Amino acid sequence: MRVKSAKKEGVVRFTVSVPRDLGKQLDQMTQQKGYDNRSQAVADLIRAGLVEHRQNYGDHEIAGTITLVYDHHKQHVQAALTDIQHDHHEVILSTLHVHLDHHNCLEVLAVRGKARTVKKIADELIGAKGVKHGKLTVTTSGKDLPS
Repeated sequence: MRVKSAKKEGVVRFTVSVPRDLGKQLDQMTQQKGYDNRSQAVADLIRAGLVEHRQNYGDHEIAGTITLVYDHHKQHVQAALTDIQHDHHEVILSTLHVHLDHHNCLEVLAVRGKARTVKKIADELIGAKGVKHGKLTVTTSGKDLPS
């Protein structure tokens, strides 16, 4: 692989060959997302791939959200969720609680910590009795990812 370094710009240039149809789809996405050029689109795709790849490493720091939907009338669900959150206050940065209707609540927790720990907390919250649906959405803390 031949890689050229553009010292002035602080970038690395490389050539990528893709099937014609894939190139057309990349151009469509580039335009639809409002990128100035393919390079910006490809750089964004690489960042997304790196975030996805790194979230699988237990000691790697990640950030994200844990989203929960539950019926607050179900016995003990709020107390259980609050207990879990208090047990992990060092990882849970903030919470947002929304009343969706008379019975259902939406709770979104902003989290940051080691991947293994964040996933464990998410599993615990999502698996709590009375939670109807839950999802962990992971991103990077930004520390190890260039702009």
